[in-house]
Amino acid sequence: MDVTAYLDRIGQPRPAVADDAALRELTWRHQAAVPFENLSIHLGETISIDPGALFDKIVRRRRGGFCYELNGLFALLLEDLGYTVDRVACRVHRGGVRFGPILDHLALIVDGRWLVDVGFGRHSSYPLRLDDRAEQTDPGGRFRLAEADGGDLDVLRDGEPQYRIERRARPLTDFEPACWWQQTWPESRFRKSLVCSRLDGDDRITLSGRTLIRRVAGERTETLLESDAELLRAYRGHFGIDLDRIPIT
Repeated sequence: MDVTAYLDRIGQPRPAVADDAALRELTWRHQAAVPFENLSIHLGETISIDPGALFDKIVRRRRGGFCYELNGLFALLLEDLGYTVDRVACRVHRGGVRFGPILDHLALIVDGRWLVDVGFGRHSSYPLRLDDRAEQTDPGGRFRLAEADGGDLDVLRDGEPQYRIERRARPLTDFEPACWWQQTWPESRFRKSLVCSRLDGDDRITLSGRTLIRRVAGERTETLLESDAELLRAYRGHFGIDLDRIPIT
């Protein structure tokens, strides 16, 4: 992998040392530069988590992706820089007491001490301490990690469960069937909605369908983009994604 090109994509010089401070900066810069998006599904593009395909899409073509893509490629960058990375499967919370299937989400455990996730959309801006059960304050909210059954670990934001982590490491190839399922299952949330989102400083900017949503200092504003031309300009101007057609839900 061309590490220099990847670091240029996220606007980050190569860190002199693979330490905690560099990990914080890499995690924030990745989320600010590379959007969480599911546009490929609505453009008729097949999503592959082959490392070469991920690099081509995210770095060369300057697109974003969802968890398997973003965390999948970010893990390779971190490993090339000298970090130890475990890819872990997660069950996304579905409401009530229900969690989704295993492999529903891919997150990263870095150096055995940090939960890193650049592929969940609205989440923590910085790594979360894996062994800390107290509340961790982040620009993205108040996070807490809690022990769950079977040695799993729950991640909560502002008191609400987000996902449950299975703590054993898995190879990226374990997530290939789930990636295909998310693209093709008619009830997949990624097929039923259209989203593109990235960090904007300590806040967030999101395109949900045709609605541009901005969160600034906790205040939310929404703007409806009625024309196709407005929508294409928003993808290009806010997310650096240059499309030749409108994604269709």
